[in-house]
Amino acid sequence: MHSPLLPVRTPRAHAADASFQHAMAERLRQSPWLMLSGGVHALLLLLVWALIPPEAAKKRPLQVAVEQTTQHEVERPKPPERPEVEREVDPEVQPIEDQVVTDNPTESEFPSDSDYADAPNESSFSSDQWNTALGLGPGAGGPYSERGNGGGGGAGGRQTPPSVLRGLQWLAAHQDEDGRWDADGFMKHDDPALEVCDGPGNAVHDVGCTALALLAFLGENNTTKSGPYRAVVRSGVGWLRKQQQENGLIGGRLSHDFVYDHAIAAYALCEAYGLSNSKLLQQPAQRALNYLESHRNSYGVWRYQPQDQDNDISVTGWAVMAYESGKFFGLQVNEEALKNCAVFLDQVSDSTGRHGYRAAGEGSSRKPGRHGVAFPTGQTHALTAVGLFCRFFLGQDPKEQPLMKASAKLLNSLPPVWDEAAGRIDHYYWYYATYALFQMGGGEWRRWRKAVEQVVPHNQHQQASAPNLYGSWDPVGAWGEDGGRVYSTAILTLTMQANYRYTPLVR
Repeated sequence: MHSPLLPVRTPRAHAADASFQHAMAERLRQSPWLMLSGGVHALLLLLVWALIPPEAAKKRPLQVAVEQTTQHEVERPKPPERPEVEREVDPEVQPIEDQVVTDNPTESEFPSDSDYADAPNESSFSSDQWNTALGLGPGAGGPYSERGNGGGGGAGGRQTPPSVLRGLQWLAAHQDEDGRWDADGFMKHDDPALEVCDGPGNAVHDVGCTALALLAFLGENNTTKSGPYRAVVRSGVGWLRKQQQENGLIGGRLSHDFVYDHAIAAYALCEAYGLSNSKLLQQPAQRALNYLESHRNSYGVWRYQPQDQDNDISVTGWAVMAYESGKFFGLQVNEEALKNCAVFLDQVSDSTGRHGYRAAGEGSSRKPGRHGVAFPTGQTHALTAVGLFCRFFLGQDPKEQPLMKASAKLLNSLPPVWDEAAGRIDHYYWYYATYALFQMGGGEWRRWRKAVEQVVPHNQHQQASAPNLYGSWDPVGAWGEDGGRVYSTAILTLTMQANYRYTPLVR
């Protein structure tokens, strides 16, 4: 039986043998003519070879090789020279000649980013407690996508307000050579032949004042590597780093409320790290956050002393911004702490939208003595402004939290008024309320913005005849005695950046 896949063969052995013998005989009869034809062709090839001069045969390949080499050299384009302006120089290891500030830090003060390339993270908390916002950074959108462009003009053609430019100019002119803003001695930079600035603050708040000034420069996209005030930022950041202790605390316990200064400095370091994209600042910023976490009350938030089980909304407001900034730029923050902040805000607020200092209905803190008389707590809604601003950054939405809309209405019941006699000047309140109402948007924001733009720039020093004061604000507000002219100028410059410093988070 044969396979169905193979053809059936019919035996024809005798026929095949006869055909093969016939073909071979025919070939043999033709072979003399084939041999004769092959000989003739071979003879012709020998004659052709003999007629070609040997020198010509040698020159031809040499000539071809020369022509190819010459053609290759002529046609190969030269690589374009790189323009001098495009060279990248790491400003953290090379001093920069800046037209705004000439007192740049030296190379030894700012080591290379590579010095920390293999350094440990230095987080003092276990990884299961923390959330890291991986993949986010400058240029990635988020809350930082609407910032300006180094003081010139930002996205969408936005121009920096003149009041901001004047404020930055004054702050840059009053920075110390080591990068600090001296709260009580800033006037050493004034021209003594002209009217010298008044309004010194308290020396224990140099860390906080320096951090606020840095935040103002960062708000115009000046970083340690770019912007017209990059040398100012780099120098200020360098000074803060030098004040940091082993436990992460920046500045030490120079006053009973030292954590205010540290929280603002942590906030500034986190922004400087993220916006500058600088590995050099990663560890200092993380350590600053670590100290805040070690200071926080267990199952609570923050106040003056570490883990004293006392909480207040004012310190907590700065800590929330440090945490949220650090989280956005990929640093480690304790998400449980942020959840505790949301719980605390609910504990200190009521249905009217009012937020209290340590408990619902409690007014703003005032120092003993005449401070409470000069600045009545009934003339400010500073704590409500802090609470509303924090709620936005904690992810809350006015559409789901009616209390937030009530808070916005409450803030507009006390708009900015430059009235020293009535104790209505509160730069801290105006700063937080401006940022909170910008996030709220709509009519509440438009009403508040109109008041701010009428009051704040109008009271900035703009007289060319007084260049030492030009661009600053008098420290006549509720906390001007503590921070002085540096504080007032920094926080009001920040206030005038509110409509582009952060992107609207909820719409």
